[in-house]
Amino acid sequence: MTPTSTSTSVDRRTILRATGAAALGTSLAGCSQLTSSGNGADGVVLDPPENHDRIKESDIPHPIYGEEIPEATVPAPLHDRSVTTTEFEGDRHVMLTFVYTSCTTVCPGLTAALRRVQADAHEEGYEDEIAFLPITFDPEYDTPEVLEAYGEDYGVDFEAGNWYFLRPETHGDAKEVVEDTFGVAFEHGEESGDMAHDDESDEMDDEEMNHERHITHTSLILLVNKDGLVERAWTGGSPGGNEIVDAARAVVEGW
Repeated sequence: MTPTSTSTSVDRRTILRATGAAALGTSLAGCSQLTSSGNGADGVVLDPPENHDRIKESDIPHPIYGEEIPEATVPAPLHDRSVTTTEFEGDRHVMLTFVYTSCTTVCPGLTAALRRVQADAHEEGYEDEIAFLPITFDPEYDTPEVLEAYGEDYGVDFEAGNWYFLRPETHGDAKEVVEDTFGVAFEHGEESGDMAHDDESDEMDDEEMNHERHITHTSLILLVNKDGLVERAWTGGSPGGNEIVDAARAVVEGW
């Protein structure tokens, strides 16, 4: 099933430009207020992060604080259905991130950050109030079986019913959803085996699956409230300490 998008797609950004935006976003997300003083955007719980006035004037390709989440429909192979990124509006808050499972740099931290919130949601009794949508941009490698094993390695609780691995079916679909719709730039680098991207090709065989993969990409975690508005947009890697857990709790408790 091909993913669809009903939001206006952002222009394709280069990796260099997106990386610069991410650097600015890091200062935005680093020290943030987790309670509302009434100075926040309409429809959100949390106050604006530091430097929000500066970053909202910049040409940031991804959604930021106070903006609506884009809408895209992507296959969720472990659930035998597709998931629309806005389908939980009115029912659950949402956390999204964008990863590829063979990544050895920032992606493990992004996945672990969502997993920490999932564990806290279970412990604190708000697991029915939040959904987790990690989206892969490497569907050639990240088959349903790989995604399931990856989740198990990170201790994902699939039985909780709130974790959905989303997998665009082709490289082109991933570009449309992850880069064009959500503004998360990525670029495949040189790989052993000289693997080309062919949207019409079948899944990789075992020999191809074992080659080393290099994808340059920006990092983003979005915390979105039940009205579909972004409460936090973390860039530059996983938030430190308990920041992401505290933010999720604050949104749930303040709703």
